[in-house]
Amino acid sequence: MWKSVLALGLMLCATLGRGEDLTADEIIRKAMDHYRGQTSNAEMSMLIHRPDWQREMSMHAWTEGDKRTLVRVTAPAKDAGNGTLSVDGNMWTYSPKINRVVKVPSSMMSQNWMGSDFSNKDVSKDTDIIDQYDHELVGQYEEQGHQVYVIQSIPHEEAAVVWGKEVLHIRDDWVMLQQQFWDQEDRLVKTLRALEIKEMDGRNVASVIRMGKEEAPEEWTEVRTLQVDFDVDQPENLFTLSNLRNPRE
Repeated sequence: MWKSVLALGLMLCATLGRGEDLTADEIIRKAMDHYRGQTSNAEMSMLIHRPDWQREMSMHAWTEGDKRTLVRVTAPAKDAGNGTLSVDGNMWTYSPKINRVVKVPSSMMSQNWMGSDFSNKDVSKDTDIIDQYDHELVGQYEEQGHQVYVIQSIPHEEAAVVWGKEVLHIRDDWVMLQQQFWDQEDRLVKTLRALEIKEMDGRNVASVIRMGKEEAPEEWTEVRTLQVDFDVDQPENLFTLSNLRNPRE
């Protein structure tokens, strides 16, 4: 009898560890927290691919909590210094060529960032999906020894978003494998996919991701994380317009 109880207990612990008892909202939150950490510093490269040309750049990105992100281009020389700052849902860009900080209006958040397939909203890494969407667990499957949760997220009626719904595939170690963006007519517009997953700074992360439009599969943008540190101390002035214009980090 006691062996049966012990076995049941072990099975229960395994289930709790893999997150089967969590709601769709909690799974989304864990995936977002896992992706960003409380704070993070990352070195990345971005490759924009088109049928007749390619463009590559290097970037440094910082995050803090859910609402603060700074991305600065470091190479090539002609793009170095271009920066994007997002704080509490507001976004600004800086170009050293014109030496101006420009606020990005909400109507432009869905526009492409630096000519890539990522939007300004994507780059801001804003987590509005947590609070402005209703989430439902619509499926599960196993892949490479992991349980994968399929969550459908539909925005609230009053939410200021362009998508009709998003569908996310999240592993039980909180790595997001796929994020689909559907329009108001229930057509799949673009998909973000994790191409490579590796351990970085003590956690599994999607080290290579690719965003591509469904109607133009030969056009895509790939972001590769070269190095990342989570839960680090950030300078107080990091996420400021002053630092965006005159980098001190």
